[in-house]
Amino acid sequence: MINRLLVANRGEIARRVFATCRTLGIGTVAVHSDADADAPFVAEADQAVHLPGNTPAETYLRIDLILDAARRAGADAVHPGYGFLAENAEFATAVTDAGLTWVGPPSKAIAAMGDKMEAKALLAEAGVPMLPTWTDAGDITGFPVLVKASAGGGGRGMRVVRDAAELAEAVASARREAASAFGDGTVFIERYVERGRHVEVQIFGDTHGTVVALGERDCSIQRRHQKIVEEAPAVLPDGLRERLHEAAVAAGRAVGYVGAGTVEFLLAPDGDFHFLEMNTRLQVEHPVTEAVTGLDLVRLQILVAEGEPLPLATTPPTEGHAIEVRLCAEDPAQGYRPATGTLRRFAVPGVAGAFSPTRGLRLDSGVVDGSTVGVHYDSMLAKLVAWGPTRAEAARTLAGALARAEFHGVTTNRDLLVRVLRSREFAATDVDTDFLERHPEVFEPLLPADQLPLVALAAALASAAGRRASASVLAGLPSGWRNVPAFPQVTRFTGPDGEIEARYRLDRRGALAEWSLPEGGPTSAVSLVEAAPDRVVLDVDGVRRVFRVHRVGSEVFVDGPDGAASLTELPRLPLPTAELAAGSLVAPLPGAVTRVHVTVGQRVAAGDLLLTLEAMKLEHPVLAPTDGVVAELPVPAGGQVDTGAVLAVVNPEEDSR
Repeated sequence: MINRLLVANRGEIARRVFATCRTLGIGTVAVHSDADADAPFVAEADQAVHLPGNTPAETYLRIDLILDAARRAGADAVHPGYGFLAENAEFATAVTDAGLTWVGPPSKAIAAMGDKMEAKALLAEAGVPMLPTWTDAGDITGFPVLVKASAGGGGRGMRVVRDAAELAEAVASARREAASAFGDGTVFIERYVERGRHVEVQIFGDTHGTVVALGERDCSIQRRHQKIVEEAPAVLPDGLRERLHEAAVAAGRAVGYVGAGTVEFLLAPDGDFHFLEMNTRLQVEHPVTEAVTGLDLVRLQILVAEGEPLPLATTPPTEGHAIEVRLCAEDPAQGYRPATGTLRRFAVPGVAGAFSPTRGLRLDSGVVDGSTVGVHYDSMLAKLVAWGPTRAEAARTLAGALARAEFHGVTTNRDLLVRVLRSREFAATDVDTDFLERHPEVFEPLLPADQLPLVALAAALASAAGRRASASVLAGLPSGWRNVPAFPQVTRFTGPDGEIEARYRLDRRGALAEWSLPEGGPTSAVSLVEAAPDRVVLDVDGVRRVFRVHRVGSEVFVDGPDGAASLTELPRLPLPTAELAAGSLVAPLPGAVTRVHVTVGQRVAAGDLLLTLEAMKLEHPVLAPTDGVVAELPVPAGGQVDTGAVLAVVNPEEDSR
């Protein structure tokens, strides 16, 4: 029996494993980097051991440090979570050699599936259908193809290539990203299937020879080959579900699989399916399987690791439908650029449970109010899962909760997720791995641009109410009261589209006498119903609208019926600041310059690749904003930069002579 378990991971997966351990009476041990010292998963563990440093290579990837932490804390078992060392056969062997219980598959199974080329060959012999695959670019028989990392997963080290001219750079870039994420830059190439669906089967094996499929998930909606929307069960033609389950179980039996694993397939438009890879660990999206089966997969992992037989020998029945989304700290409209900062508020309404099988709304989060989102780890903040009697109800519940949630302080992909869930194509199950590329409309923010003036007005009225509430004298006077009331009050903000002014005038009774934009008169008939520091109610053309307002310093976060916006109130008398040189390109977040592709004096065209910045384990291209000449490259390859650092200066074409 396991008495004390160490989780060799961080964030929400550590919290997820700890939750099941508490129900089973198992003690818990966390390991953490410097950056994670105050993270929720550390606080929830019974014991925690510090791993000095911040980068994964210094901390969560150090087998010696993790085993030492287990020894020091008295742990008798190790759960790898997912990511980091979860699919590292050397780590699994080291854990068992240290006399600890390994809550995962045998190291031989991890090794067999860890090399994706060897895995393909092994499973092809077991009758699992495969895509054409190459290791030598010269052998490719046609395009498009997909370059893939042989080690790891999560979409890192993947590149779609549509013609031979792009292949060499795609392979080089994929190798760099894979080496950075997994410590192994080996890649291979396989045929790319257009309009394919990503469907995976959850399997489970025990030490008594049972391997069973627990159902399947559709994970087709992806960005950068990383899943962001997952659902169970998949919507499949008659007979296909059974064939997928049979192939997945055959794959598990071929490697003597024990524990939780996922066999991933690509479903082609013609109905054929092909093996993609086998993940020898618990998956990020396991909660949707838990929701429709009622099974606690972490509990099953622990029971199997203790030598117990699985409590089921066949695929369990499912009830209803579950959909999960991955909430990430990133800006989809800017090429999924990762975002950093402090979460001023992280609140989702209507949550029924967390970190265990839940009917209704489930939130598995690695962050809370006040958490700092840095650059060292993956950008995923949380997983939100909705269960409903039908797929349509689950989607509506999930979209509604996301739309009403308050995510303040860090840019997220929330609006994109809501638009996907509410799209006609998603409702019709018209999804595939290219869904986001085919539907640029889902990248539009929920809040229409023409509603920003109302949001700014609500923010200004809330700020004024806050000042009156805190006034030490004459607090009963309406905001902006003066002897000559004809002149409006003006509050300036920076918002998503630049600077915006809220101009308004209150009468002597505190009612909204008028409001306008600098370029013209009012766009709507607006009256003030209520104004408090945290809530403003406006009557807009006869319809009352409630705006929730949260202010932190000069930051003002407004959540309204049409969407949310983050504003920064500008000082009335701003101090002078140093101006950047025209054509300056600055770092959007801290990171490292991995490659510089141009030289000073080189002529470039708009959209040309200037350099590559690595942050949150992904490469991000920095492109020329206009035709011109490269005037400065202040950061060499390998250089570290902070947010706002100048990466390059491009003089526009007309100024380059």
